[in-house]
This record gives sequence, C-alpha cells and structure tokens, in this order.
Amino acid sequence: MASPQGIAPTETHVPFDMADAAAALIDARGTITGWTPTAERLLGYPAAEVMKQPARTLLAAPEDMAKAEAIAAWCRAHGGWHGLGRARHRDGRRIEVQLRISALRDPEGGTSWLVSGIDVGSIPSWALSGSLLQGLLTRSPVGIAVLDPGLRYVWINDTLERYGGVPRPDRLGHRMGDFLPGLNAEAIEAQMRQVLKTGKPVVDYEYQGWTMAEPTREHAYSTSFFRLDNAEGRPMGLCYMVIDVTDRWRARERLALLNEAGARIGNTLDVMRTAQELADFAVERLADFVTVDLLESVLHGEDPVESPGRTLPAFRRAGQASIREGCPESTTTAGEPVTIYPSSPVARCYFSGEALLDPVMDVSIRAWAGEDPARTAKVREFGMHSLMVAPIRARGALLGVASFVRSRQPNPFEEDDLLLAEELVARAALWIDNARRYSREHATALALQRSLLPHALSGGQAVEVASRYLPTDARNGVGGDWFDVIPLSGARVALVVGDVVGHGINAAATMGRLRTAVHTLADMDLPPEELLAHLDDLVIRLTEEETGQEGVAAAVLGATCLYAVYDPVTQRCTMARAGHPAPAVVDLSGEVSFPPLPAGPPLGLGSLPFESAELELPAGSLIALYTDGLIENCDQDVDVGLGRLRDALGRTALPLEELCSTVVTTLLTRPQSDDVALLLARTRGLDPGDVVSWDLPSDPAVVAGARSLAIHRLAEWGLEDLMTTTELIVSELVTNAIRHGTGPIRLRLIRREVLICEVTDTSSTSPRLRHARTTDEGGRGLFLVAQLTRRWGTRYTEGGKLIWAEQDLPEPA
Repeated sequence: MASPQGIAPTETHVPFDMADAAAALIDARGTITGWTPTAERLLGYPAAEVMKQPARTLLAAPEDMAKAEAIAAWCRAHGGWHGLGRARHRDGRRIEVQLRISALRDPEGGTSWLVSGIDVGSIPSWALSGSLLQGLLTRSPVGIAVLDPGLRYVWINDTLERYGGVPRPDRLGHRMGDFLPGLNAEAIEAQMRQVLKTGKPVVDYEYQGWTMAEPTREHAYSTSFFRLDNAEGRPMGLCYMVIDVTDRWRARERLALLNEAGARIGNTLDVMRTAQELADFAVERLADFVTVDLLESVLHGEDPVESPGRTLPAFRRAGQASIREGCPESTTTAGEPVTIYPSSPVARCYFSGEALLDPVMDVSIRAWAGEDPARTAKVREFGMHSLMVAPIRARGALLGVASFVRSRQPNPFEEDDLLLAEELVARAALWIDNARRYSREHATALALQRSLLPHALSGGQAVEVASRYLPTDARNGVGGDWFDVIPLSGARVALVVGDVVGHGINAAATMGRLRTAVHTLADMDLPPEELLAHLDDLVIRLTEEETGQEGVAAAVLGATCLYAVYDPVTQRCTMARAGHPAPAVVDLSGEVSFPPLPAGPPLGLGSLPFESAELELPAGSLIALYTDGLIENCDQDVDVGLGRLRDALGRTALPLEELCSTVVTTLLTRPQSDDVALLLARTRGLDPGDVVSWDLPSDPAVVAGARSLAIHRLAEWGLEDLMTTTELIVSELVTNAIRHGTGPIRLRLIRREVLICEVTDTSSTSPRLRHARTTDEGGRGLFLVAQLTRRWGTRYTEGGKLIWAEQDLPEPA
C-alpha cells in the first residue's frame, strides 16, 4: 500500500527514549483515554482537561487536520506510524515533536493507539550520530541480523555471532541452514517468508536446538521478525532479533515435567507399583537407567526410621527401568533384596540424608571397585558416566534411595538436574508413603474384617449352606454387611444376615459388635423376636455411648437384621426381621416366593415391637437371606431386582455353591453401590429313627421308667457306651421337672453329631446349678449333669421350658 503524500515514516534515525517520551492513549474513536505526567510537561495540559476530549484539539493548526486524517489511515493500514509532527502547547505555541504511534489490541479485538512523542528541540546533536547507532546495534545484548529478500545474511551483530559460534565472514551471504544444522532452519525461514509476504511482524517465536557454539547442549531462543521497507513501502529485506531463553525454557520444562509426574506417578496405593512408576517416568526424561531401593520395613507397611543408625538396614529393589529392554545394567531383579556396601553412593546418601551428584562417576567407581566388582563391571560394560542419588524422604522419615544414571546421553548431570531429581523424588516419596500407610491400614482393616466374619460356615445336619460376601470396594474388602450360621440346642440352627450403615472400618467394627451380640443372645436360646428386641436395646445404648463419634454412631443407628431359627426335627423355621428385606424361599417344586414377614423397624429406633412368623420348610427347601445391596444394585428399581433374584433362584438343580455364584453373577450387572451379603441354606430333615420322645406324667414313680425307655433306645442305636451317663442325666432332668415344675413332662432323645437329651415341662422356672456343701444330702444333680455332658442349658417354650444336655458320641471302632 503506497503511503499518502508526506505521511510515510521518516528516515531520520532518532533515538526514542521511552523514559523521556510523553505518551497518550487514544481509542478507536479518536478520544483521549490516557495521559501521562510527561505529556502534561510537554504540552502543558493537565490530565483532567484533556481526558475524554478529541485528539484533534492538540493539533497546532486547522490545516493539520488533513495530515492527521492521513496519518490515521496509514496507522489503520500498517498498524502504526513514526515521524515528525506538530502539536499545540496549552499556551498557544507550536512544538515540533518526534512521534511514534503503535497499535494496542484488547482481548475482544478492539484497537487503541499509543502515541509517544519527544520534543525535537530537546534531542542533542550527538544522538543523531550514525556511528553511535551502529555501535549500539553491534554490541547490543540482543542478537540482531539483517537478511536480504533471499534470506541471505547481510549484517549480524556481535551477540548473534557468539550465539551461532560461526565467524561473521562465514555467515554473510549465506542462509541459516548452511551453517546451523542443529536448528530447524526450514521452520524458521518459513516464518521469515511469511513476514516478507505480509509485512506483519512475528514476535516471540520460540524454538530449540543446538549451535556450533555449544554442539552438545540444547538451547532455547525467542526471536522476533519484522520487514524492512524503503520510502516507497517496498520490502528491502528482513531483520530479526533473538535472545537466549534457555533458563526460562528449562524452568518451564521442569514445571511441566513435575506436573506430568503428578499425573503418572501415584495412581495406585501400592508401594511397589508407585516405586516402579517413578522409575518408568524418569527414564529418558531425566536418565537412562533408574533404580528405586526401599527399606524392607517400608514394604511391610511399618513406620520408617526418622534418623538412620550406624548400620545399614535391609533394602529391597522396589522399581527399576532402563532405556535398554530388560534393564541389563542392573545387578538385582525387581522385588529382590539389594546388597548395599557402606562406601557406596547409596549408603552415603542414606546416612547423610542428602542428594549426591557425581558428574563423571569417578568417586562412585572408586567406591565400588573394591567392594562391588559386579557393579563396576556393569558400569564399564554399558558406559555409565554420570550419577545422581537422592534420598526418598517423606514426613521427616527415610523410606529409601533413588539412583539416576546416564549412559547414552553424552551430557553429564548438572546441578539443575539434581534439583529436578530431588523435587521429583520428594513428590514420589509422599505417594510412596501414602501407599505404605494405606497398606498398613488396609492390612489392619482386613485382619479386623476376617476376625469378625465367620471363617467357615456349617449347618451340621440341619442345613447345607453357601455364602458370598462382596464389599463395595472389592479390592479393599472392608464393609458392614454380615451373615452367620449358629448351631443351637436341639439340633436346630440359626441363620443370620445383617447390614450396617456405611462402609469401611467403622462399619466393619460396628458389624463385629452386632455379630458378637447376636452370638451371645443366640446362646440364650431366645426366640427370634425377643433376640431382636434385646439387640435393639443394645444398639440404642451404643448410640448413646458413641454420641461424640459421628461415624460410629451413624453406622450403628439404622442397622438391619434378619434372624431365623430352623428346626430339622419339626422342619419348621421361625423368623423375625428388623427393617431387613424378606428372605426368598424355594419350595420342593422350584417355585420362588417372598414370605410376607412382619417388617419391624431398623435397629436403634425403639419405636415398634418385633414379631416373628413360622414357615414349614420340608427337607430340600431352599431359603435365601441377603442384604439390600444385592437387589438394589441393579440399574432399575427393587422389583426388577427381586424378579432377577427369583429367576436366578429358580435353578435349584444346581449345586448350592454354583447356585450362589449364579445369583451373584445374575444380579450384579453394574459396579456395586453397596455391600452385598448372600446366604443360601438348603434344609435337611432328621431321620425319624434318630428322634424319639415320650410323654410322662408328673409322678416320681415314672423316673425309673424314663431311665428304662432311654436305655432301650440307646441299645437300639448301638450307644451302649453312653448308657450309664444317659441313665443318670435322664434321671436327674426328669426328677427336677417333677419336683420343681408341673406336668405334663416330655422326654426326647435326638441322635445326630451328638446325643441330645431334652426334658420339657410347663414351668417357667429356670434351673440353677448349685455347688453343694459336703454336709448337704442333695443339690448335686445338675452339677453332675454339667460334668458328664459337653454342654447343657435351658430354653423357654410357649408352654414352659426345656432343659437339654449334649453328649459326644463314641468314636467308631
């Protein structure tokens, strides 16, 4: 674009010192929006007088308006203007001003204009000296070059000559790619051609590479290009200015590297995995071979030492990586113990707690030569020439040592590399320590969970059982659901399933307390509804005790439970529930139903009573007890979950363990949102020949007959070895029932894993074990029963009480 007559930038080389220049800011409409104190000194106008005024008020004369409009058009077309102009002082006199107008862009794309000016009369004559300007450009700390339209060097200053490492005479008349092979000359020249074509300057173009001044070291440069035009506006060449920004680039690279490390290291809570991630990340980015050696105690989750002693602890190789496949440089396999000699760099780093830098590995090789010839051989075989060792320290404690080695990279490690390694290891140390702490707490939680859940379930001769427990976090394995199978007196068995609110260690601890309470209450032979009532009282008391511990209190309050007692003699099951889902029952025909048991409130509310229901479960029936996580984990509502459960349980022909797996697989089609517990029980019935009972009148004369009946039955069962003790037990229990109770009386013998003797009466008075004195004539009956049996006890029935005693069967011949 040709310039207007007399408006093209002047060719006068006048230094433009911004420190002394007056400046004003003019918006796109020509209104003054900024005014500096220097402008006030130059033209005499205070800021309050000119702000928000049209810039034309500063023109020296009306005839200058046409020139001002031409200058404005030039600025809009070329992005700026410089030259001589006239302005009017506040007192009316005219001032010759050297002007420079520059465009300013705001984020929304708008344009403002910065107008800077210096009174030409104040510029000393020596400032116009061309030799001074030449000297300034030549010795400028910024590299400057002038190129012709063919991109051949016409002129360079001293700084650019020093950057490139090529003498000035050798560069003049040549292009960049002819003597700087370490730079991407093609990309740089593409920027130059674009500037020559459009006239639009390029500012702060960054690139990296090496030059002949330092061929083994990469540098970063920031370059700005602008076109050189003659008075007619035709391009005459190009000028570029370059500065070395290596320090800035390396700082930015280090920051980016550390940010990337945060995303790549510590993604798991596994100590060995985290150590390996550190080694993998550092290879190629920082070193050619990296090892991470941790204290043996750290890998076991133990607390690390805060200050090293005088002897080296046991180390283990937790991670290693190399640019060579298989880490051939290593003398130790990952996961194995590491032999560390006292004079080695690793030992010195561990004892001092400070990072070590051995740029050429002379100190390290001398230390290894006498004690570790295998390592010395590896150093020489693979050309290892530079070493860094950094302590792995977290929260004031030493966890181990990380080593960084260069072999293929020719440049030795420098202090900046050591600082980067220390920062990288420091961040990884926190992740390793977090993984160590997690491993320890996880192991503790798992040990607690295993101690609280039943190790093996056995339904004896009453039921066949199978179970599954799936906490929400399957990897951690800690949850609040539980189940149990508890043997009861009279060949009966209790089936229990419960759900504690929440997950994790608090839920697991609460579950353990409730499970223990259920076991204790079950030993009292309480009916299901009474057991839940006592459990509810316990939960209320625990909630009051744990008021200050919200996590524990929340886990206790609102827990649910279902308690069922199955009697294989009568083949009936009595159940009660506290806010828990009803069980599923599969009859002998394979039909699945959900008995409508009284719901009962969740534990800890204490608002409503608990009620029980009794079901007939002939031998071969199946009952499924579960927590709500099994049916509510589906992607649809609870009814859909119950439908899936019904379909899965319909496959009764499957073995019980296989059926248990099928149910879990069928229902858990999405990631779990809650813990899941499942208990399947297939009922069994006792052989009628293994149970015998007699109704007896409440008359002391029947005691001898009761003994005789029991002896004859034992003879039929082939249990002659138990006749004597059974005769005494029957005599004592029947006598007590006649003496302290009311009739009628029933005597029952059950043969299963043990021999069970039961005596039922209509009295609700519980017998008491006494320790008779030597002078007492009686009171030793129950004491003898307790001594002769494996266990004995009392349970209450609807019409009275039942006293029972168990004896171990003799070993078969």
